[in-house]
Amino acid sequence: MSAIPAETFTSDDVLARLRSVLHETFEIDPAKVTPEANLFTDLELDSIDAIDLAIQVQDMTGTRIKPEDFKSVRTVGDVVATVQTLLTR
Repeated sequence: MSAIPAETFTSDDVLARLRSVLHETFEIDPAKVTPEANLFTDLELDSIDAIDLAIQVQDMTGTRIKPEDFKSVRTVGDVVATVQTLLTR
């Protein structure tokens, strides 16, 4: 997966990419991937899955993620916000 160009991304673009990643990697129905969806209770990811998702986000942004950048991520919306922050660094 190629990195998102920082100058052209929107939160909708990031959300669409996350829907694709979560579907391809974890077989999650894209319709369930909403900004409000909790990664652990709604999408049933576990801690190992969260690490895999962080790696996917690294690939998406082309930026190395520090553990503290992903520590407070709980919802899909949190992931979108983290990606946007990483892309603007």
